[in-house]
Amino acid sequence: MTDAKKSQRASLTPKQLRILTFVRDFSKARGYAPTMQELADEFRVSKVTVFEHIAALERKGFLKRSRHKARSLQLSDNIAFPDERATRLPLAGTVAAGLPIEAIEEDEFLDLEEAFVSPHGSFVLRVKGDSMLGDQICDGDYVIVERRTAVRDGEMVVALIEGEEATLKRLYRTRDGVRLEASNPAYEPIFAQDVAVQGVVTGVLRRY
Repeated sequence: MTDAKKSQRASLTPKQLRILTFVRDFSKARGYAPTMQELADEFRVSKVTVFEHIAALERKGFLKRSRHKARSLQLSDNIAFPDERATRLPLAGTVAAGLPIEAIEEDEFLDLEEAFVSPHGSFVLRVKGDSMLGDQICDGDYVIVERRTAVRDGEMVVALIEGEEATLKRLYRTRDGVRLEASNPAYEPIFAQDVAVQGVVTGVLRRY
């Protein structure tokens, strides 16, 4: 999503976003826009209140309408609806990985764009190698990394060793520096003094 669309969406109140979404869905389903009365009925408010919301949306550039037509509401082309993002996937329910359970349908969504939001910012790296197999991280996986340098012992980090070699390991402080430990027993720990933490792993993505 572009910064412009993010800022536009941020300028909408929750009620205004619901109104825009209703106008979109109503127009798609019926081929024409809702009237002010239909909006008032849907949101259980007066027509005066609806007119106030519509006027505010017009001022913000999200809606256009003709003053002399009942069904003239038109959405602008630059609206970024949250439920139209490719990263927003329907959460269909729960599936058992052990004993069978009753399937439950849930009216929820998992938004990949927001799942790893951090005030520090995040980035993604593709994993090369199998040193973190004990943490179920395989060669070719993608790790989501929170961009921060303040870490606790045992956290999985992306560390730059001596300003050159980047590695994915769990970090432990020692008397002489740090110990970078793999979760695959085939790999020996790395002991180093000159280590710059680039970020902390917060998630893993894998495609099959």
